[in-house]
Amino acid sequence: MAILWASPLLAQDFTTRFERSQGKETATYAECIAYYKKLDQRYPQISMLEIGNTDAGYPLHLVIYSGDKDFNFVSLHKKNKRIILINNGIHPGEPDGVDASMMLLRDLAQGKKQLPANVVLAVIPLYNIGGSLNRSEYFRVDQNGPDAFGSRGNARNLDLNRDFIKTDSRNSFTFQSIYQLTDPDVFIDNHVSNGADYQHIMTLLCTEYNKLGGSMGEFMHNTFTPGLYQLMKEKGYDLVPYVNHFGETPENGWMTFADVPRFSSGYTTLFSTFGFVPETHMLKPYPQRVAATYALMESFISFVSTHSEEIKALREKTKESVKTQKEFALEWNVDTTRFSYINFKGYEAGHKPSEVSGLPRLYYDRSRPFEKQVKFYDYMTAGNFVQKPAAYIIPQGWWNVLNILKNNKVLMQPLAHDTTIAVEVYHIADFKTALRPFEGHYLHNHVKVTSTRDSIHFRKGDLYIPMNQSANRYLVETLEPTAGDSFFAWNFFDAILTPKEGYSAYVFEDTAAAYVSRHPELRALMDEKKKSDSTFAGSADAQLHFVYEHSIYGEPGYLRYPVFRVSNM
Repeated sequence: MAILWASPLLAQDFTTRFERSQGKETATYAECIAYYKKLDQRYPQISMLEIGNTDAGYPLHLVIYSGDKDFNFVSLHKKNKRIILINNGIHPGEPDGVDASMMLLRDLAQGKKQLPANVVLAVIPLYNIGGSLNRSEYFRVDQNGPDAFGSRGNARNLDLNRDFIKTDSRNSFTFQSIYQLTDPDVFIDNHVSNGADYQHIMTLLCTEYNKLGGSMGEFMHNTFTPGLYQLMKEKGYDLVPYVNHFGETPENGWMTFADVPRFSSGYTTLFSTFGFVPETHMLKPYPQRVAATYALMESFISFVSTHSEEIKALREKTKESVKTQKEFALEWNVDTTRFSYINFKGYEAGHKPSEVSGLPRLYYDRSRPFEKQVKFYDYMTAGNFVQKPAAYIIPQGWWNVLNILKNNKVLMQPLAHDTTIAVEVYHIADFKTALRPFEGHYLHNHVKVTSTRDSIHFRKGDLYIPMNQSANRYLVETLEPTAGDSFFAWNFFDAILTPKEGYSAYVFEDTAAAYVSRHPELRALMDEKKKSDSTFAGSADAQLHFVYEHSIYGEPGYLRYPVFRVSNM
């Protein structure tokens, strides 16, 4: 009698730790990666790639689910597939997406769910590996499960959801590589929300539609977001926007979240992707949160498949239009005069004496639920407009900036030989700097510049960046110094803020006197300043330094912004 041996692959158990623990536990980093490796080995429609490194020393993986077993994204885009990129565990204490994605890809592979033929999933299993390895049952003390999970800070104690522009982490550098590789039509960054108590299990932060702009913004506001709400309603979930409320409780309404480029969905907006940040509610039981995340990803798949051609056309139109767009807004503010109403299901709140301090404390009474219409301020107005140049030129010495631009597939041309080019030059006229560090930086703000025309000598190998590419919006937001998340704001160019040359006053006095006598216009300028500035008028040092700065002896690189604008012809 022949003995039939079971295939090891067929005998594999694909039950997740979440399921084995009845929803009490979440997978560790090692368990998560091992699980996807088994899926990769067992199912030919799943492939797991190592893309790059992270601060923890482990590679960042990308898991691709492609029904026709094609894992080449150039080919997939040519085949008219819609790419959904899903990021999990950017904050490992918010692991809902980690467990939901493991089950979703397994269920698709095993035929329990069907992935439409026009959709491909690209999943980052667990983004913040260092934070995940720092596992404890005591983090996020307010959260209702799972039993233990990772820390918000990564291996360098960075919050990775503030790192998409400054790219201090290897994680972010590798994420940018993944993003540019996949060029996703839709981006989903799974989170868990802190804040007020309410009945909703899932809230949704959408890329702000005014900021997204044009036909993509209209589609986001009028079709995409309402479509997701309806699909989730059919699954038993009432969505509301991410609860970013005024004051102590949400009843007075709230405003749309300003997802500036440092955040994940703010970054993806710069490259014409529909970006979303699902936020389950921290006080809901973990199984409910994972189920809601799973349901929302199903809803995304359904919507994207149904509207595949429209999404493709909108993105193509936007990518082309940004190449010729002449003016860009660098600032967005909520218009507090305009609002819509949303149906909010909350709990009555009150105050009672604190058992810690004896003073009044806030509490929510879950025995007193309510449902009411609240104001949602979801209209943003643009400001700080800048005209696009024909090109930027960045000297090769600023390699830290250039490396990030290259990683984002920015098209750049090294100058073939030394040359002098007429350019627009910014000088930093004024700025303020945060008094305390934020994510390793002292951010600059309220930046003011002056602009002049000059002929600058550039060297062979300096980078010429033409502004006729789909990365134009990214380039403007990072290279214009007055933008809130510009490379200047993030301290990349701080070396220009300190003079490197100087003078000995007793020696320069004679040189300055001779220079002023040959340049009466400088003397007139000094006299005018004396009239308006009494401190200046009474300071010999200030007047001598004034002459130095306005003479040929002044240091040309001091306060001169080293990103030069080539004017449109």
